[in-house]
Amino acid sequence: MDGVLRLLAEHGPAFGQALLLTWKLTAMSFAAGFVLGVVVTVARLLPLAPLRFVLTAYVEIFRNIPSVALLIFIVFALPDLQVLIDYEPSVVLTLALVCSAFTADYLRTGINTVASGQIDAARSLGMSPLVVIFSIVLPQALRSVVQPMTSLLIALMLSTALASQVPMPGRELTALVAKLANDSAVGIAAFAIAAALYLVSGLLIAWAGATLDRKVRILR
Repeated sequence: MDGVLRLLAEHGPAFGQALLLTWKLTAMSFAAGFVLGVVVTVARLLPLAPLRFVLTAYVEIFRNIPSVALLIFIVFALPDLQVLIDYEPSVVLTLALVCSAFTADYLRTGINTVASGQIDAARSLGMSPLVVIFSIVLPQALRSVVQPMTSLLIALMLSTALASQVPMPGRELTALVAKLANDSAVGIAAFAIAAALYLVSGLLIAWAGATLDRKVRILR
């Protein structure tokens, strides 16, 4: 306990900055991945078989490929193709691609819970397919996937540890812990602090997700 308190006294600001960077990477990746996932979901509903095939392949690839392998490809392979992406955007892109695939998968499950009679009724009123999707289907699908999306956000937050694999200017929690462990004999205390910060962050996300789920459940 004394080691933890001493470490916080010496490196408290560094842990605060690392936590903020972790939250920043999480928010940016989730926002980009969610929007991309919605786009993929809507496009898969269109009556275009080749497009659905390509997007289904997209979802399966990024849902099953290891995130670290994807990050290595973006950082070290894309430059050979004359595509240069800085380290922080590379981490965000990696997590966003994975997030979008899971988002599209969850939303498709949520769409299956929408009664087909509502869709038929909307079409009989002359609504276009896109209007039906955005005004009737997607809102109900989103309400039914709050809990899975909450779990995805927590997993995404933990996956920001990927940033420790590339030389980013700033250090998120895992990268900071690795540096402190290498520079001094404070490995256990540093890992304990990082684990506590990850735990608190995950619990806050879970609480927010549960609160949101209770509120939107009334509207179903």
